[in-house]
Amino acid sequence: MAEDGTSKSLGTPAGTVCDDDCSAFQWDAREDCEVRQILDRIADKWSLLVIALLDDRTMRFTELKRMIDGVSQRMLTVTLRQLERDGMVRRTVYPVVPPRVDYELTPMGRSLHATVQSLVVWTEAHQDEIAVSRERYDRSTGVEVVPSELVG
Repeated sequence: MAEDGTSKSLGTPAGTVCDDDCSAFQWDAREDCEVRQILDRIADKWSLLVIALLDDRTMRFTELKRMIDGVSQRMLTVTLRQLERDGMVRRTVYPVVPPRVDYELTPMGRSLHATVQSLVVWTEAHQDEIAVSRERYDRSTGVEVVPSELVG
């Protein structure tokens, strides 16, 4: 503790009891902790959509591209490679002409889907409350919000 009663630990509020293994305040301060990097990867909108689509079945790249509105070929390729590298997605190449490549969730990816599904259920349950809160906030601050589909 510093003389003024605050903790010298980076990012940790004074008086907060933290265990280095589970403290969200430590994610940025610990060089050896990859939690934030992993969360950034799996919480990315393209990753979430890929994980959701692959939960039901194995899919080809073109099927995924067709079903994910707005994703570029490059972004889908990068997303699939990152998920494969992290062990969430399995890529199978078949030696046929033209080449056929299938993508499917690994057991770890399927377990992540269960967690993501809980987040989706929560979001659906609270979307009306969130919309009301956003409108109230925007009115109180005078902020004009541009719908996301108009932002280019």
